[in-house]
Amino acid sequence: MRAAVADMFPETNGRTGRWVKWVRRQLLGCLLLALPVVDAIGQDVIDPEARTVVQASGFLDMYYGFDFNQPASNTRPDFLFNHHRHNKIHANLALLQLHLDQDRYRANLGVMGGTYAQRNLAHEPKLLRHVYAANMGVALNQRSSLWLDVGVMPSHIGFESAISADNPTLTRSLAAENSPYYLAGARLSWDASPNWQFAALVVSGWQRIRPATGNSLPGVGTQVTYTLDARFSLNWSTFIGTDDPDRNRRLRIFNNWYGTFQATDRLSLFAGFDMGMQQTAKGSSAYDVWFTPVVIARYRFADKWHLALRGEYYADPDGVIVAPETGQGFSVVGLSANIDYAAFRHMLCRMEARWLGSNDAVLPRREAMARDSMAVIGSIAVRF
Repeated sequence: MRAAVADMFPETNGRTGRWVKWVRRQLLGCLLLALPVVDAIGQDVIDPEARTVVQASGFLDMYYGFDFNQPASNTRPDFLFNHHRHNKIHANLALLQLHLDQDRYRANLGVMGGTYAQRNLAHEPKLLRHVYAANMGVALNQRSSLWLDVGVMPSHIGFESAISADNPTLTRSLAAENSPYYLAGARLSWDASPNWQFAALVVSGWQRIRPATGNSLPGVGTQVTYTLDARFSLNWSTFIGTDDPDRNRRLRIFNNWYGTFQATDRLSLFAGFDMGMQQTAKGSSAYDVWFTPVVIARYRFADKWHLALRGEYYADPDGVIVAPETGQGFSVVGLSANIDYAAFRHMLCRMEARWLGSNDAVLPRREAMARDSMAVIGSIAVRF
């Protein structure tokens, strides 16, 4: 390497020579510093003594969606945060991550772009809108079963994440779209046994990196997971906090239950139910309530092919989470069919047809509003 750098910048005399020598030293230093990063891309870097693993990874989800309502803004309903652009090819999520894992400490850093980031983090400061994850953790016991993690991390709520290839369907359920994808704060997690996991969180708010303006009250959360084996798992997650400034603070209490079931070698079932309540006004004993059930069945009918069917309902009559411009509250039922083809080991091709219907005109149709919506979305997702 030294010879290669020397060939690029041969020795000279005088002031120019001193400048060239300085450039050579800086370039050589940069190349030496870059070696571990280059070596980490696409493979693990392992220190045998410390048993430390550093890994780089990436994910890209490109999609095209067509909404038969043809909304004038080319944007699907504002309660959808993934694959929401109409009649254009876009990247839903372009993600680069670095992971560090060791017996007693760990760290994650992820940066992202795409229409998901643009829409879901629009309320965050501009410098934070591309942060997917930025957290570090330390084991608090010798068995590394008790961990404290701090920073920006994926939410403990729900069975669907922002990475579409990890989910049973291409688009996210209404429950997932309208509950936190990420949280910022501290998480204490405990693997009590192979079957039971527990967690407690203190966070900056309801899907917020920076707390809501004027809010000094942190949110808290809990999680209990029971895993019988690879075929059966149950989860209960909670959030208690507020999304208001102190002057008109309303308490929000939220529960998420879900189960995943491997019914047969080919059939997987997912069932979830969310229920939330929020004070109607500061200090009030009255609460507005919203809830949403979702059921998904996924069937592998060939080695590389899956079919998924989803039924869901979202009821928010007082507009706590979803507040239509009509002021009539929000109540929507949804049905979808999904077909997946795993073309290669790291590539997933998906197609989904999704219908949403409501008793009220809350879905955009051209320049007006409608009671139903039909959309078809195709995606190619790649991991690297």
